[in-house]
Amino acid sequence: MNGTIDTAIHYYENYSPVGDVVVLGTCLVLLVLMKFAYNIKSKNYRILQWMIGCLMVAGMSNLTYHILLNTRDTVPVFWIYFFRELQHIGYFLNMFLYVIYTKEPLQLEERTRKIVTSMAGSGFLVVIGYDILGTIFKFGYHIDEAKNIHEAWGLIFGCGYVYFVGLLGFLVIYYRGRVVRQIVYGVIGTFVICFSIMILQGINGQSSFTTASFMFPVITLLYMIHSNPYNIEIGTVNISAFEEMIRFSHNKKQARMLMALFMPEFEGTGKHYPKKVQEIIRQFNQVYFKGSVLFQVSNGRMILVADMAKNPHIEESMHLMLDQFYEEYKRFQYDYKIVFMRTSAALSEKQDYLRMIRYMESKMEMNSFKMVEEKDYEEFAKRNYVLSQLEDIKKTSNLNDPRVVVYCQPVLNIATGKYDTAEALMRLILPGTGMVFPDVFIPLAEEHNLIHVLSEIILFKTCVRIKKLMGQGFNVQRISVNFTVSELKDPKFCDDIKRIITDVDIPKDKIAIEITESQNDSEFRIVKDRINELREDGIKFYLDDFGTGYSNFERIMELPFDIIKFDRSLVIACGSDEKSEKMVTHLARMFSAMDYSVLYEGIETDQDEEKCIRMSAKYLQGYKYSKPIPMDDLNKYFEKSAS
Repeated sequence: MNGTIDTAIHYYENYSPVGDVVVLGTCLVLLVLMKFAYNIKSKNYRILQWMIGCLMVAGMSNLTYHILLNTRDTVPVFWIYFFRELQHIGYFLNMFLYVIYTKEPLQLEERTRKIVTSMAGSGFLVVIGYDILGTIFKFGYHIDEAKNIHEAWGLIFGCGYVYFVGLLGFLVIYYRGRVVRQIVYGVIGTFVICFSIMILQGINGQSSFTTASFMFPVITLLYMIHSNPYNIEIGTVNISAFEEMIRFSHNKKQARMLMALFMPEFEGTGKHYPKKVQEIIRQFNQVYFKGSVLFQVSNGRMILVADMAKNPHIEESMHLMLDQFYEEYKRFQYDYKIVFMRTSAALSEKQDYLRMIRYMESKMEMNSFKMVEEKDYEEFAKRNYVLSQLEDIKKTSNLNDPRVVVYCQPVLNIATGKYDTAEALMRLILPGTGMVFPDVFIPLAEEHNLIHVLSEIILFKTCVRIKKLMGQGFNVQRISVNFTVSELKDPKFCDDIKRIITDVDIPKDKIAIEITESQNDSEFRIVKDRINELREDGIKFYLDDFGTGYSNFERIMELPFDIIKFDRSLVIACGSDEKSEKMVTHLARMFSAMDYSVLYEGIETDQDEEKCIRMSAKYLQGYKYSKPIPMDDLNKYFEKSAS
């Protein structure tokens, strides 16, 4: 018994308050930084605040406990017991919360989360319960009538500490593939240091830095997971912080105003705003709005977010800011676009603000600003719905997808006076929306790399329809399908085309591929290779939209096209200008002399037809003959082969 008393006295005599004072000061500094620095305020951020609170309680209790212990002859022992136990509850509640914290970043499954919570909770209850019962029944820590200290806490404290460190270490190491490597190393390294401190304390009969060893892991979490330090020069934080603020505001139902500045001169160039511009933007943030945060989205784009509750006159502030911006623009002359918008529940739930901002910018003139209106939100919602459907079409990759519908436009063969070819046209029919036309979804599909699966579906359905028409005895010379140059650049393009045609089992010469002219040297070489490979199997190629832009005749002549499609704009030009008609006529005759067939698009009247026939037309296409029709109606135009 005397050995236990001597050991306890040795620990208490060696105690220095410096460790706990430093911990309390550090915790206060952390709370100040968390208040005024920008941090990711997730659910775990609140747990982190509770952990710091536990450490402050533990540190203050430890100081108070040792003060009371030195005057134990004159104070009731209850208060000594109380503050000692409060200290230990603070320690192990901190460890319990640390385990709870790790469930989110480690992405634990629901069942595993329950098991881990139970293990941590059981460890906390066993350690604290044993300590309380030991004091009550005198087999643990207690002070006898002679005011001697009896300590049996070291073993259960050490076991509890090892238990929690072991549990945390196991979770971090076992699930290390679910978080970035730097965080794993940071957490493990911190616990190694803390564990070493505890061992060294035990060897030297010390307990002064126990609270500090519990604090270091908390600092690790704050620095490595929640810290989003400001860019000192301009006062911005990064895009992940923006997304977290939106999530936090949405959960708290806080309305905010977003002000997005885009300067294309700096976008994607690696260049940063000049110092003078940085000063102006920083001033906007500090002068015109209370509690606002400035986010750096990319080199050329920033978003200022202001709490509308803290800024009741926010629109007036916006106009004042714009007035100053215009004055500064006269000096710097950097092109810009500015978008103002209020937060909305729909955009917050999907974190779609950046996409919405870019959508608005795409509709704006340079050096202008736009306040987003209700109709803009509605248009964007429709656009997003179409995009989500396109993404789902790609995800399912079902060649029979009913949402992708083939229309077609019959083409008149001048030599025979009959319809034996057609152009396949893409349409979407979406649930709740109905028909969606190409000018809406094609740009979206190309922008988000979703176009090829649509083209494959159209090709497949076209092949199926050709096979059916041929089986019914109709004369089908070929049907053309549109592809983009970007699709041809895919190394698997030729294999995809051949596979679909082969699987449907139709002759490959029944399919033609329409593409527009490439403006890029590397694309030109790839396109040429793809055309040559597929033409060897009998697939024909159309050059689409000739006459709509710059045309490189040298490239056109080098590419083995079969048919050149003259755009409607050339037909219109010929109707009003004799000189234009002569030029188009000479071009058409030149192509014909070089074994290219000429197809005129956009024929609407008898005059158009007569004129194009004079200008060496081989094929005619347009509303005069038929508007785009469902492919199932092609049998109304095609004729059956003679028996």
